[in-house]
Amino acid sequence: MTRFAPVYRALGMIIMLFGLTMLAPLILSYVVNDGAQTSYDEAFALTMLSGFYLWYRYRRCKRELNIRDGFLMVVLVWTVLPAFAAIPLMVQLGISHTDAYFETVSGLTTTGSTVLSNIDTLPMSINLWRHQLVWVGGMGLIVLAIAILPLLGIGGRQMFKAETPGPMKDAKMTPRIAETAKGLWMVYLGVTIACMLAFRWAGMTWFDAVCHTFSTMGLGGFSTHDASFGYFNSPTIEFVAIVFMLIAGMNFGTLFLAVHGRSIRPYFNDPEAGWFIGITLLSIFFIAVYIWKDGIYPDLDTAMRHVAFNLVSIATTTGYASVDFAQWPIFAPLWMLFLSSFVTSAGSTGGGIKMMRALLLYKQVFRELLRAMHPNAVYNIRIGGQVAPQSVLFAVLSFGFMYMVSIVSLTLILAFTGLDIISAFTAIVASINNTGPGLGVVGPSTTYEVLGDFQTWVCIFAMLLGRLEIFTLLVVLTPAFWRK
Repeated sequence: MTRFAPVYRALGMIIMLFGLTMLAPLILSYVVNDGAQTSYDEAFALTMLSGFYLWYRYRRCKRELNIRDGFLMVVLVWTVLPAFAAIPLMVQLGISHTDAYFETVSGLTTTGSTVLSNIDTLPMSINLWRHQLVWVGGMGLIVLAIAILPLLGIGGRQMFKAETPGPMKDAKMTPRIAETAKGLWMVYLGVTIACMLAFRWAGMTWFDAVCHTFSTMGLGGFSTHDASFGYFNSPTIEFVAIVFMLIAGMNFGTLFLAVHGRSIRPYFNDPEAGWFIGITLLSIFFIAVYIWKDGIYPDLDTAMRHVAFNLVSIATTTGYASVDFAQWPIFAPLWMLFLSSFVTSAGSTGGGIKMMRALLLYKQVFRELLRAMHPNAVYNIRIGGQVAPQSVLFAVLSFGFMYMVSIVSLTLILAFTGLDIISAFTAIVASINNTGPGLGVVGPSTTYEVLGDFQTWVCIFAMLLGRLEIFTLLVVLTPAFWRK
């Protein structure tokens, strides 16, 4: 295992960096005296010591990371850090390691599923910690590490490519990978501040504004209240959330270019943005009319309000709820979950297969239809005015196949454990798309606490599989990866 020594060295540094993020809830806990101070003291000490040991043990192992190292690094980060993040929850709340690990994986993968109830009564620092995990996980811990630790002494490109979502990973916005990561994080931070101020202006307390900003920008769906956004019952707050969920659901690279060039033209040149907004708006109108005609709401305006918020929330894989949309006609929530599978853009904090892959799959199917009629004709698939390489098309087709296989396989496993098929299917779809609430026993008005330990671990695996875009995790699990 010494051939992976540089990976362990870098992992130690990232663990220490992650440990520093515990200082925010620790300080808050001391300021408000919420009784959780000891849990953070222990978690901080254990995290920092573990990271220091790894770094010190392998401090002399310095070399450029290769592609294999990059994959292992990403998988280790996303599986090890939640274990440290779970310590305050286990110590303070007394919950099991399975439930605590589920909660932190859900946060870092920006899923937003929870096993906790009585969230309103949780210590403030615990709530801050949950939401902070979503914000950090939103842009990616690896990208963060590369952005603020350029002196790691390791190559960051392979980690960045393994971490960032979507098929067009080689497209660089700035010449150097560290500059790209810094640019993304500066934009991410700027929009976060704007979102926080907007929530405060709309009527939230400062604490609620900070927490829901973290959750909104990371498209994570955690809330400081059991009723989620239903607690506020405010059209203004819901509108602010909709705006920033839509922003976070689009490519941050496009936003970076728009800010850098002080122009919205990059959005017109983004092949995903138009489809993302168009499909979302048409779905809102159609579902609103559908449930209004069904008599769920007395007027179209009320239907439009609730559909707009909840559909955008689920479609962008955020997972907020202002009402129990599981009570709507079954078509509506199923359509919303379907949208969560592909609507968000590559380079956003959302989950699913991403709009870029969906467009490529659609164009590939259309090309095959044309080929059936004109076998000798040559048809190129273009995205954003550029011909998509065959390698990208094959990768997208493989991803689409594994995505469907993963959903079917994991759904069958949950069904085998005795879970009803609606709950099993929607729990897996919501987990692998990093959406949060499903239907049935894991609907928006309930939590994942009803699942058994084995079922919970299946959902944990699905969340990691979705966040790491399937292949990153599966590559590390293949025997060929570990051969010399």
